[in-house]
Amino acid sequence: MQLQLRTYTINKGCLELWVQEWETMLVPLREKLGFVVLEAYSLPSSNQFVWLMGYAGSNTWEAADQAYFDSEERKTMQPDPGRFIARMENVFVQKVR
Repeated sequence: MQLQLRTYTINKGCLELWVQEWETMLVPLREKLGFVVLEAYSLPSSNQFVWLMGYAGSNTWEAADQAYFDSEERKTMQPDPGRFIARMENVFVQKVR
């Protein structure tokens, strides 16, 4: 399984709302498309949200991720949860233990 660690800096004052929309809108769609959300943490002191997502489907990660963004459900998601993200860093990681 490929693993990607995502670190988002969320606009000040929006972290709780981001988490709510992430849980109710983004996670179900990611899971529908074959991704697995393994861990998620909020860091209120720095307005950050960190999550670990896996994918073990038959497509490449890139193709599966593009399918997510190209899906009608993501394109028409309202309100757009991306409005809360000030900065995003995504890195692939390997489990050590």
